[in-house]
Amino acid sequence: MLITRLSALSHTQRMAVFRLLMRRFPDALPAGEIADVLALKPSTASAYLATLTQVGLISQRREATWLRYTVNLDAARAIVGGLFQDCCQGRADLCPPSFYDLIGGISPAVDRKFNALFICTGNSARSIFAEAILRDLAPDRFDVYSAGTSPQPGLHPFALEMLVAKGHDVSTLRPKTLGEFQSPQAPRMDFIFTVCDRAANEECPTWPGQPVSAHWGMPDPAKFQGNVAERQLAFQQVYGAVHNRISAFASLPFHALDRVSLQKSVDEIGRKTSGQDH
Repeated sequence: MLITRLSALSHTQRMAVFRLLMRRFPDALPAGEIADVLALKPSTASAYLATLTQVGLISQRREATWLRYTVNLDAARAIVGGLFQDCCQGRADLCPPSFYDLIGGISPAVDRKFNALFICTGNSARSIFAEAILRDLAPDRFDVYSAGTSPQPGLHPFALEMLVAKGHDVSTLRPKTLGEFQSPQAPRMDFIFTVCDRAANEECPTWPGQPVSAHWGMPDPAKFQGNVAERQLAFQQVYGAVHNRISAFASLPFHALDRVSLQKSVDEIGRKTSGQDH
């Protein structure tokens, strides 16, 4: 099975499908969205999805008339474990230290503050909400940053209005490019979260230090159409959803969790969609 799965991933575009679903985990994506993101013909995308499903690398489920696809994490772990056993003979001294750290399930260092980065496309609302909320909820445990893959010139006015109304200090908040956090001088991140689907869809360089990462996708309130009151409500609901996830994250017993448990915990938070106001 290891050789069969590696063969399925040896095709460049099938690997692209797998990597997209890995970046978007725990989301389950319809075939049409996968085809659109990767610029594939629908028939081509369906063929790739069928191959990956057949070897167990991804799973499908039906919702009404839609088939949605998600990564099979057990199969992904089996590939890594199989390579570790076959190529490294199970010996940590034969494998790169970073690989052994992942297998060993270590958590980030606990003798200092954690660095957390929230990423979305424009860095003008959702990721800014996350930065402000975590900074205020746990200033003694986190240094918090946010960035955009295509940052806007400034914060969205409704986002700024919401943050001020909730009592956050907005004096240091600004949209930032992702490149600010990819230089050798940038802080090394312990946690990286994408909070919009477009940012998660994009290929990003491997981050130094193998940070724990997760996708917490939520709708872009700036795209909501309606009158002023309805648009303000959309920002309020997204703020509530971000606050719920950040609160759950900040409450995790970091000192008691190994890396595998920590990853499962942040993935589970990403599955929650409550958007009640705070």
